[in-house]
Amino acid sequence: MNAQAKSKQRTRNDRGSQSIYTQIRDQIVDGTLAPGTPLVEGPLAEKFGVSRSPIREALAQLSYEGLLERHGRAMRVRVLMAEDILEIYEVRIALERAAARAAAVRRTDLDLGRLDTLVSGMRQLGPDATEQRPKLAHAFHFELWRASHNSTLVSTLEAVHLRVLGLSSTTLHYPERWNTFREECLDILDAIRDRDVERAGQAAERQMTSARDFRVQLYSLNPDVLPERHPLGM
Repeated sequence: MNAQAKSKQRTRNDRGSQSIYTQIRDQIVDGTLAPGTPLVEGPLAEKFGVSRSPIREALAQLSYEGLLERHGRAMRVRVLMAEDILEIYEVRIALERAAARAAAVRRTDLDLGRLDTLVSGMRQLGPDATEQRPKLAHAFHFELWRASHNSTLVSTLEAVHLRVLGLSSTTLHYPERWNTFREECLDILDAIRDRDVERAGQAAERQMTSARDFRVQLYSLNPDVLPERHPLGM
């Protein structure tokens, strides 16, 4: 095989592994592949109709991002323990605070409009629409990150969020947690609207700390079982 042919083959392999990576990642995030599900190169290669090489590359990337872990001789969808999630909260609290502070400085009227629409949607949501809660929560935080106008901060937050997205449970199906969360979002939005940097940072930190403390309370009641998993866990 000449150099040009080898280059084309590498390009096809790269595209193949990226497509496989995306498909597996999406199945982890939406819960199709539950925590603990084994992922073995051979069966996956047969399923996708490719050699083991692009499968291996896709699994390596997912492992690097924290979505997979080695279990025996194979890989499996990562099983997060309570300690793992609480560790991630430490990082998330600092990053969310930084994003809110930056948003208070750099936000535009368009940013405010997007955030305001999401907060209004939260307040109008009926009590039985529990599946919509985490989706609105994720959208609010994504728009908050985007309002920071700091691409490095946004990509870092997305990477941290991806580590628990689909692997973890949400606490927002608890009415008391959801009601508190909505008011916390309003506090963050008001501070950003007023360009109050300190208050925005404190409100964002308070929200994530409240989420962490609520989880601690749940874990203390039954430390061996994580709360029921919902999509877009938070």
